Amino acid sequence: MFRDRLRSAKLWDRIVSADEAALLITDGMTVGMSGFTRAGEARAVPLALAERARRDPLKITLMTGASLGHNLDRTLVEAHVIARRMPFQSDPVMRAAINAGEVMFIDQHLSETVESLRSGQVPPVDVAVVEATAITEDGGIVPTTSVGNSASFAILAPKVIVEINLSQPEALEGLHDIYIPTNRPSREAIPIVAPDCRIGVPFIPIPAEKIAAIVITQSSDSASTVEPPDAETNAIAGHLTEFLLNEVRRGRLTERLQPLQAGIGTIANAVLYGFTATPFHDLTLYSEVLQDSTFDLIDAGKLAFASGSSMTLSTQRHRSVLSGIEHYKQRLVLRPQEISNHPEVIRRLGIIAINTALELDIYGNVNSTHVGGTHMMNGIGGSGDFARNAYMSIFVTKSLAKDGAISRVVPMVSHVDHTEHDVDILVTEIGLADLRGLAPRERAKVIIANCVHPSYREMLAEYYRRALLRGGHTPHLIEEALGWHDNLRRTGRMLSQVAVRKASSQIP
Repeated sequence: MFRDRLRSAKLWDRIVSADEAALLITDGMTVGMSGFTRAGEARAVPLALAERARRDPLKITLMTGASLGHNLDRTLVEAHVIARRMPFQSDPVMRAAINAGEVMFIDQHLSETVESLRSGQVPPVDVAVVEATAITEDGGIVPTTSVGNSASFAILAPKVIVEINLSQPEALEGLHDIYIPTNRPSREAIPIVAPDCRIGVPFIPIPAEKIAAIVITQSSDSASTVEPPDAETNAIAGHLTEFLLNEVRRGRLTERLQPLQAGIGTIANAVLYGFTATPFHDLTLYSEVLQDSTFDLIDAGKLAFASGSSMTLSTQRHRSVLSGIEHYKQRLVLRPQEISNHPEVIRRLGIIAINTALELDIYGNVNSTHVGGTHMMNGIGGSGDFARNAYMSIFVTKSLAKDGAISRVVPMVSHVDHTEHDVDILVTEIGLADLRGLAPRERAKVIIANCVHPSYREMLAEYYRRALLRGGHTPHLIEEALGWHDNLRRTGRMLSQVAVRKASSQIP
């Protein structure tokens, strides 16, 4: 059966067990593994590596596209395999090891990782481990449900281990568009002028002799943990829809909008899903991750085409999409993440970027990575690639967290990932702040009035009033600016319950 997938007869003798393939990875190596937002990762070899490391300790630098599924990050951390990790992760055990200083984590914009590799700014990849649905007659690797950094890992590494996953449909072949930018200093323009442009080949082109081992596997992707829309995310979607309709009325957009991008996660997925109930039509998506909402929009007749780097789906959606991939394939393409996230293409296409904030401040700075300013959550991912280069950069978040103990809008963010210069629109369930063309003092008034939960609004307004007396282009009370975070650290709440009740009573 596997010989239908392994179409080069000269590679049949390279089929080995996962344990044998894992022996190609030794202590101190840099290993590039496929996988982007819990989709398309190799599984058998990492698990075999972890099992071996429990008997014979070793450490590696692990590079991926983004987060891995099937608890692979957790398993590798618990086996003490990971010395360094980049550029993104989302596992709680990995997160704890990073924040304890046990794993050195390099948080990168997702478009930059392979640029760093290609230019020799980080140590080279010694071995690439890539999941495939097939290998062509000439050794080309056909990816599965993600591309991520797999293509560059395979091209740059001297040895490649391929896991052919028989559970992934052969019909995935033809979905991918593998294009690698030419070298500097005379790099050519990336010739993407619309989301549906195909500019490369449908497989990862490497010489067959680089494939050192092939492992036959059979397992499904991890299901996404995206939750369905709730009242608050529906409200966020409603505010954003009304804003975009107003942009249409003013003649700045048409009902086709501009190509959309939405970050990973429940809120962004719910906001994108909200477009199903709008007059917008013939939409296109130029994004990283194709989530459930992508296919909801296609099924609703709203989305004409979607370009991404991975498909990360719920169990039910995964089943329906892969079984009907021939139907969807004509409207989809998966690209390397350095192309899906490339600033050149994002700026050319005029993307409307929708990403999620962990917290934001009264001047529009956004923290998307660090809890309390010190503890890594997941990483910046691709949000920076899109925010800085988009036609319109939108950040969404709920106004409260931890049952009201935390305000997502604070006097000063405890860590800055996206400066006020890269943020155009902020949306919470309370309302929307359009920051375009506003100076910092004007931004503060709009954000406090439109995005802050009533429980915290008067306290933020009072902070701002007192900061104005101090003066400055961006007024702050430096000695108090992170006071809410300090209260949270000491007491578990940003403000005392008495202060919250008092502030709430003053809101009309």
